[in-house]
Amino acid sequence: MELTHITIELLSILFIVAIVAGLLDTLAGGGGLISVPALILSGLGPLAALGTNKLQGSMGTATATFLMIKNKRIKWHEVKQLMLFAFIGATIGTIAIQFINPEVLNYVIPIVISFIGIYFLLSPTPNEQQTKPKVSKRVYRNIVIPTIGCYDGLFGPGTGSFFALAGISLRGNGIINSTAIAKSLNFSTNIASLIIFLIAGKIVWTIGLVMMLGQAIGAWLGSHFLFSINPKYLRALVVIMCFCMLVKYSYDMGWLAFI
Repeated sequence: MELTHITIELLSILFIVAIVAGLLDTLAGGGGLISVPALILSGLGPLAALGTNKLQGSMGTATATFLMIKNKRIKWHEVKQLMLFAFIGATIGTIAIQFINPEVLNYVIPIVISFIGIYFLLSPTPNEQQTKPKVSKRVYRNIVIPTIGCYDGLFGPGTGSFFALAGISLRGNGIINSTAIAKSLNFSTNIASLIIFLIAGKIVWTIGLVMMLGQAIGAWLGSHFLFSINPKYLRALVVIMCFCMLVKYSYDMGWLAFI
């Protein structure tokens, strides 16, 4: 699928958008709430915007995942099963979105985003000390991870934050470790969704390839900052991104039209 009237100026803007989205997505999640609206404003339809976003977003999460495995920040044997179940969930969600009206998520998304922001705002400052898990590995792998993956396939904003929050609140992981693992899971869900969108022909390749380069740069920067950032600052960034996503989403839905 291609879009007419693609200009150098448009590609340059989307390239910069992809860098910023890749950086923020690696650090705190929510990059999709930057890149998807930008793609829609460039003239793409909703499904084409989601499909092209998965193409460029896959590069960002692939870069982050590769660097974290290479630098032994995450261990392949610990995430491979989680990635498989995330892949399955995202595949189901992406197939479903081809046939259902995405407006059913209009009221669910802001509630979940608000929950994440409030949780990080009010909870004690997370650190890298392992705490007692609240759910078993089996429940986490078989239910929690596929559910988040399915959400990413259906729509996607904040998926990285959802994976990180699940790791912290349900498995007792530290915030930085959870954020690192979330990148590998988000990579898996992006690939699953991308395959379905490729089959459905919902990719604008010219834009997607340019944004892939920007995502790689942004994710590279984010991966290097992630393990040197103070957990307090990372939590603040997650909170800010969550409430920025909430305001942006509410504005796009017309709920702030009275302002």
